[in-house]
Amino acid sequence: MCGRYASFREDQALADEFAIATVADDVRLLGPSWNVAPTDGVRMVVERADKETGEITRQLRVARWGLVPSWAKDISVGSRMINARVESLEEKSAFARPFAVRRALLPADGYYEWKKAAPGGPGPAGKRKQPFYLHPADGDLVALAGLYEFWKDPTKADDDPARWVVSATVITRPASDEHAHIHDRQPLMLRSEAWSAWLDPAVGADGARELLEMPGPDIVATPVSTAVNTVANNGPSLVDEIDPEDEPA
Repeated sequence: MCGRYASFREDQALADEFAIATVADDVRLLGPSWNVAPTDGVRMVVERADKETGEITRQLRVARWGLVPSWAKDISVGSRMINARVESLEEKSAFARPFAVRRALLPADGYYEWKKAAPGGPGPAGKRKQPFYLHPADGDLVALAGLYEFWKDPTKADDDPARWVVSATVITRPASDEHAHIHDRQPLMLRSEAWSAWLDPAVGADGARELLEMPGPDIVATPVSTAVNTVANNGPSLVDEIDPEDEPA
């Protein structure tokens, strides 16, 4: 699964990297995060019609992490839909429609996974899960393949600007052989040559499925402090490599 990630690159850097035409106003209110958690606001890249011209443009927008299906009765269902398994995208009613027409890229600098403690392992590392920060070795960003949806809050009036909630999920796949010892799942990451087709609303489910079969970027894993376990902790030190044996249990 992907339950925590880092996204601390500046908005302008993302705009340049993804050739974004429009940055939504609320994007600038988010700020960098080294500990993005479920239900947080996250930045996502989408291609949608411009409100004024009707032209399809590439936009950087904010979504709530945890997809809330359009038919959901309550927003809380989103906390159980932070991930969408690639193997069953078209079988789940919550994901099938977005997969066909509402695909997104969630920019990230890296993501976290927790390795289970080895039974009877020595020292503190043998008594708790060890978090790892998985990221490109060259410091480049990654684009997590995602889906998004619109949900109308039935408790709000039609003229309330907050009545519509935009939410997103991260698609996951089986972990690579290299990183399966840490966790059996990982987010599905797309290389830059697949971005345009993935975002294009004119590309249907069949074309999108082929993109998900392309190899992802090269990722390295470094052990980091258990400080990342607490969502209230945030800052650059969370991605610093540590020796697990040096950290208190």
